[in-house]
Amino acid sequence: MSVRIRGIYTTALTHLLDDAGLDVVQASGPIEDRFDAEFAAERAAATVETTDDRQGVGVSGDAETVDRVVDLLADLGRDALWWADPLPEGAVYAGEVTETLGSGAVVDCGDGEGFLPYSNAEGRVETGDRLRVQVVEGSAPWTDGRPVLDGTIAIRGDVLTLERGGSNSTTAGGPAMLDVVAADPREGWGVSWERESDDASFDALADALSAANDRAEAVDTALDGTDPAAEVAPHRYHDGGATTWVWFGRESRFALDEQRREVTTTMQGHHRVKAGSSAASAAVDYVEALCSDPGSGGGTDFPFAVTARQFGPQAGGSLTLGHGKPDGRLITLGRADVQSVDADGTVTVEREMRAGGEYDALGTPKEAGDVAETKLKEGRWWYPTTYRDGDGETKGTYVNVCTPVEIFPDTARYVDLHVDVVKHADGTVERVDDDELDAAVEAGTVPEELAERARSVAAAVASALA
Repeated sequence: MSVRIRGIYTTALTHLLDDAGLDVVQASGPIEDRFDAEFAAERAAATVETTDDRQGVGVSGDAETVDRVVDLLADLGRDALWWADPLPEGAVYAGEVTETLGSGAVVDCGDGEGFLPYSNAEGRVETGDRLRVQVVEGSAPWTDGRPVLDGTIAIRGDVLTLERGGSNSTTAGGPAMLDVVAADPREGWGVSWERESDDASFDALADALSAANDRAEAVDTALDGTDPAAEVAPHRYHDGGATTWVWFGRESRFALDEQRREVTTTMQGHHRVKAGSSAASAAVDYVEALCSDPGSGGGTDFPFAVTARQFGPQAGGSLTLGHGKPDGRLITLGRADVQSVDADGTVTVEREMRAGGEYDALGTPKEAGDVAETKLKEGRWWYPTTYRDGDGETKGTYVNVCTPVEIFPDTARYVDLHVDVVKHADGTVERVDDDELDAAVEAGTVPEELAERARSVAAAVASALA
């Protein structure tokens, strides 16, 4: 099982996966230097890439390798959660265009919706068109994006790409490369050599082409003799492989710190800070390059006060609540005004509420002039929101039980664990939504260990409020 890794978690994941017996390939120069080792420049059976928001990783490739990698990542911490993508990279569909936008079209593939940029389509695309497409780039479930589609069917890789119906590359090293590696692409497919081929041995190139030919054969088998897209859309022709998204919570990020610390200098909260913003990520690199031991003693503490002071949030600013759901969705609860930021990691925010409806589980009406005060504390498994009317009278408190809160410069992030505790205006304390947590465990979206932690936290909060 071979894996290519990219992004802010690369060093930690390289140590974790290599230690577990997987072959890390196509490593960057800095990683080779850090590990004082050479990594083969050969085809990867799976790729692990950090998501654009730095909250986790996407794992794509051969299903067996993807499952093995995800199993290892899931063991990092109780708050490492994962979701299989219904539209895996490499899958081929007959899709129907349901909407055209400025830069592309929304395509119903049956298993979900994808986005086809006009530049990836052959000819004009209109609503109602039915066409054959392939998933070329996934989209994490906690983002608002859709998987990217392409009208060209290909076996895409970092060493080479095989295109169905294409011709062999005419660029430098194109056909001549085939003579050197003594191998040919599958009939009906054209090969082009990618960047990683420059550093690969001839044997590795031949192996990569052979593996791509096998995958191309699987595509041909799935497509040859099938009904055209116009007759069967939406329909999946070919699985392609597997794509799974892994979200790292706070505990998991600190576990990744421990993996990285086995290899190189790693400050406390390394990955927690890096996940906050690109500027914070660069600052971490700077600190670790200057200092041989910038608080690298382990544990789950990190310099929250200085991090918040440098990058935010700050009093007078604003913060959104990134309310993750156990099924992978992310609901943004709106922007709140930051009232205070304390050195112990507590951030107090307020939102002015709109009239209409009732507050969840409290049964009291939402009225104009109401204010919601939320106290978030870095690393805590719960947070309270107290609702007050225009005269400052308390209408009730809702305590959300969740994975450990992470307070980034622009958002506080966590995953809701269903069970919550409420304190009514008359002082009555009530624990709610245990049935939803039980259902999530039954559905497999919340691991039992994490559910037990949620129940324990809810019990402790209810006891403290009584």
